[in-house]
Amino acid sequence: MAKINSTRHKAETGTAGHPKKIFVVDDHPMMREGLRSIINREPDLTICAEAENARQTLAQIEKAAPDLALVDVTLPDKSGLELVKDLKALCPALPILAISMHDETLYAERMLRAGAKGYINKHQPPAELLKAIRGVLAGHLYVSTEVSETFLKRFAKGATANRSPLETLTDREFEIFQLLGQGHAAKEIAQQLCLSDKTVAVHNANIRHKLKINTTAQLIRLAVESDESTGRPPRRS
Repeated sequence: MAKINSTRHKAETGTAGHPKKIFVVDDHPMMREGLRSIINREPDLTICAEAENARQTLAQIEKAAPDLALVDVTLPDKSGLELVKDLKALCPALPILAISMHDETLYAERMLRAGAKGYINKHQPPAELLKAIRGVLAGHLYVSTEVSETFLKRFAKGATANRSPLETLTDREFEIFQLLGQGHAAKEIAQQLCLSDKTVAVHNANIRHKLKINTTAQLIRLAVESDESTGRPPRRS
């Protein structure tokens, strides 16, 4: 039995037993420290690099050559959703596991469509995080049991069944909605996303229409409430 376990361990940790390298992307130092503590104590896993925003990630990712990227959904300079798309363009074979405090039913499907291989909520215990990391490293998709059941119910009932209004937003509209919730003004959003003020205004109008909201003030209030529901206060410039 000992010999079988040893062989399996080598297969999981890679050639000659080298631990799998994890690149962590999160803008909170305490969160990164916590992830470092959880991951580095595992013999088959190690953190090879860390970044606090999308810019740092894209600058370091190729040199770090990780086996997996653990990416926060909410970052200060770009949404995790857009970062996942950028990473898949830069490193197509890199497995990505999204991590967030946000509602899984709103974010998991978007992140998977963008190219992530899994989504885990930060409220999950360390053992579940390690299970998700190892599952994605092994080539499997990972979402919580609740999200899996939601996906299956939708598949059975049809693509539009039981979807919240927020799920009707395009990725760009959803990104703008997120930024509004973090306290960014329309001009700041335009600069951050490299869009014109007019384009952001058009997106805002489309978001209000889809969410059946009459004014920009109501939209901002809903976006802030959505962001605060994760336990993360809205960012202020």
